[in-house]
Amino acid sequence: MIINLVPEFLAARDATDRLAAYRDYLGRHRQVLSSYWHNYVLDLDAPPAEHVIAATLAADRRDLERLLAAVDLERVAAEALNVASGILGAEQELDLYLTVGVGAANAGELVIGGRGVVVVCVEHFTGHANPETFGLGLAPELLPLWIAHEVAHLIRYTSATSRSDLRRMIAEAGGVYDCWDLGSRASLRELLLSEGVAVHAARAAAPGHQEENYFGFTRRQYRRMRELESFLFRVSEPDLDRTGLGLRLRYLTGGMSPAARLVQGRVLPERSGYYLGARMAEALVLERGVAAAARAAAPEFTAADTRRAPDRAVGA
Repeated sequence: MIINLVPEFLAARDATDRLAAYRDYLGRHRQVLSSYWHNYVLDLDAPPAEHVIAATLAADRRDLERLLAAVDLERVAAEALNVASGILGAEQELDLYLTVGVGAANAGELVIGGRGVVVVCVEHFTGHANPETFGLGLAPELLPLWIAHEVAHLIRYTSATSRSDLRRMIAEAGGVYDCWDLGSRASLRELLLSEGVAVHAARAAAPGHQEENYFGFTRRQYRRMRELESFLFRVSEPDLDRTGLGLRLRYLTGGMSPAARLVQGRVLPERSGYYLGARMAEALVLERGVAAAARAAAPEFTAADTRRAPDRAVGA
């Protein structure tokens, strides 16, 4: 189901008392928006949230207004959700929220009460970088790619046939996705494979884009990942079956300092885990398809990699 919150946000921005109107908007959709804030921004009740909200309401939105005039976002989102759900064999309906975020992730996944939710922050898809909104300037044509990426996560987290550790952990937490808790308890291998399968799902559901777009890299960043592939495999291997939030931040989070990404005397490129995960998932995706890979347990990926190239198994 598509839930479009963009008109409500714009109405709050245009209200006489913007802050009060935004608070009302948050209240109407508290369950989803508070989960979005917690997982991708900061807790809504934290003191810095007031500053973030004020800046969000004051930002120049002309790029967003041009996007809304040119693109039927609900139609694009509905088609992308339908395609991705079909390719991945979704057994239950997912919700997709179109919203104006606060400059954090361009898209994200949530699980609330066991139900999968995709959140797309449309300010990042205007085609024009916006320093006031922190909008990335991604082309609107990339929306289906990112929607498919998030749907793959939700299949891995919620499908009754998923054998992933992440599904088990989310079920044990009462059907709630908390990226900080999971980032602390899931192995680096599981986290990398989750992102890697999502990259392959985006390729399958939205073919024809430049390869770097499926990772959220620039062309230069993608080329650098390929140059460093052997090094990335070698330095990550000792960490693959370890847990700890620092590992998630080091391999999968943008904006980390060089010191936080320092391994064996060299600085890892930002978000190198997306590239590693896609390579680690590749053999099983080729062997059984992306829908099966989205549900596979971590050892199944290692086994497939060994069958494909016994002398080059990743993390075996």
